[in-house]
Amino acid sequence: MLEITREDSATKGRYVARVPGHEETGELTFSKLGSKTVIADHTGVPETLRGQGIAKALVDRLVADARAEGFKIVPLCPYIRARLPRHPEWADVLQTN
Repeated sequence: MLEITREDSATKGRYVARVPGHEETGELTFSKLGSKTVIADHTGVPETLRGQGIAKALVDRLVADARAEGFKIVPLCPYIRARLPRHPEWADVLQTN
């Protein structure tokens, strides 16, 4: 079962996805623009873990946290930007202008 944890500092953070039996981890990094906006910088999953929905699970966690905590996401990450048309359900927490 996939485990996703969140690490925060004052200006940056990341979500880390761990798959049992694998040392490699996937991650989604972000930068904070105050308390109400984060920039999703990068989503990365090692080749050995690709095709398992890990990147989407990381974004889904970021979106869930944005809804729960009331912040907006600026999607600079190429992975998120490429998938925006397929995921209109993310629109309520994205700041795209």
